[in-house]
Amino acid sequence: MRTWPKSYPLAFLIALLALLPVFVLMQLASDSAEIFDSRNLTVLGNTLALMGLTVVGAVMIGVPLAFFTAYVHMPLRRLWLILLAAPLAMPSYVGAFTLYFSFGRGGEIEQWLGIPTPPVSGLWGTALVMALYTYPFVMMTTRAALLSQDASLINASRTLGLSLGASIRRIVMPRLWNSVAAGALLAALYALSDFGTPAILGLDTFTRVIFVEYNAFGLSQAAMLSLQLMVIVILVLYLESRVKATPEQPGRHLLFWPTKVQRWLMQLAALPPFLLAIVLPLVIFVTWLLREGSGGFEWAYAWNSAYASFLAAMVAVVLALPVAHAALRGQAGRLMERITYFGFGVPGIVMGTALVYLGLKLPFLYQTLALLVIAYVLRFLPLAVGSVRTATENLDGGLVNAARVLGASPREAFMRVTLPLTLRGMVAGAALVFLEAMRELPATLMLGPTGFETLATYLWRVYEAGYFGHAALPGIMLVVISGFGLILMLSGERRTEFSI
Repeated sequence: MRTWPKSYPLAFLIALLALLPVFVLMQLASDSAEIFDSRNLTVLGNTLALMGLTVVGAVMIGVPLAFFTAYVHMPLRRLWLILLAAPLAMPSYVGAFTLYFSFGRGGEIEQWLGIPTPPVSGLWGTALVMALYTYPFVMMTTRAALLSQDASLINASRTLGLSLGASIRRIVMPRLWNSVAAGALLAALYALSDFGTPAILGLDTFTRVIFVEYNAFGLSQAAMLSLQLMVIVILVLYLESRVKATPEQPGRHLLFWPTKVQRWLMQLAALPPFLLAIVLPLVIFVTWLLREGSGGFEWAYAWNSAYASFLAAMVAVVLALPVAHAALRGQAGRLMERITYFGFGVPGIVMGTALVYLGLKLPFLYQTLALLVIAYVLRFLPLAVGSVRTATENLDGGLVNAARVLGASPREAFMRVTLPLTLRGMVAGAALVFLEAMRELPATLMLGPTGFETLATYLWRVYEAGYFGHAALPGIMLVVISGFGLILMLSGERRTEFSI
């Protein structure tokens, strides 16, 4: 008789918990919500248009920068990679906030330079901001594919008479499309799920309208809109799962040595996305801080963010252990792991809508810190599962077997061998959950206890009140926090080079 691994029951319960928002939304949407009304067509059109424009912009920026960071030799290459990937770790709503108040009539740029600039708002402004903060998805996936391609194929084509440009066009580019598509689909998913950017820039997408319905006490209609958005998200997730990078034989990649003039021109061409996405927001925040001081900011907001995020990180790591263990024990465990990943694809505004209704049904949870922590855990549990599973996969099973042979019980072997060796992955997973929870806006707005302000929600309140100068300190702190997330993401990259 086959014995099921002990981790399976816990992993099964956690997988059911990950699906809880879907069940709640279906229950809520059945309460007299309209499946479709005339406004839905406009909202759907705006959402799909934003997604499409974001993908186009992210590809147009990300692919050239992938070639630049992968193939071009320059001083401080590692620093350039960090700078160009920085928008990936920064909340797009922070950029939207500063760009909104920088451009347009009476904006900061007009006050500094006396030059009128077009406003950043509506569909095109939102798409611009989204492209600036999602192009690193395309850049990183394309760059990884470029680094995996063996330079000997290019050399062979050059020997057979092809020019360098033709070799790249006929050999390199056809093997990149899957990686470009993978990054583009991630950008599309981000555009679908983001709430802060379209809300600040005045574009009626699903996320913004869901929040409006929630504030108008139209919870059932908000749930119906959430389910409609989830259908699109699931479709994008399905397409993303079907896109597979082309396997490559390991080899050394190309490395171009440009002239000094070429190098300067390339660097100047690569700078605008970084300047708009990172430098301009920092300059704006510093300007506001010097002009108006800290305003009504209280350090309790930072403590609230850190405290709630820390609790979520600890709970997520504890729940990730049985899920990661089950995923390595069989097909059923892998299915449970995949189900937990569903929460990461659910937009925060959708998660918030579901858990608000759950809180109304369970009054002891409504507007409590516990409900907010549950939302964070359901959203970001996959980050902890992925880190813990990677650390567990790299664990030498012989060490555990040796401990058992020497008389250790299964519990002793886990506590004295497995746990210490997977601790690094647990810490990395907890750090990622902590950083993402610190930046989460819509779920915190909807589920935070009364009077419980965080850095993200305070930034939103400042925007609603029009006191944008008071956003300087929380904005700078969110940028610094995002920087730590970027360091975590890039810390393990490997480098192999081939010069031509």
